Amino acid sequence: MKRLSPALSALYLVLMITVVVSVDTAYLQQHPQVRLIGNILIVAVFTAGYFLLARFKK
Repeated sequence: MKRLSPALSALYLVLMITVVVSVDTAYLQQHPQVRLIGNILIVAVFTAGYFLLARFKK
């Protein structure tokens, strides 16, 4: 598996944090259990996407 450049990895991390915070503040503020599950799912999707990007990097 190839590694992504540090700049691309940092951008991907910032995007993931932005999505987590946005979903938390917009939709899940009053539901702590759903909030935790939602955050875990978002991070899992971003992790899978990161590995797919790294695998298909030319």
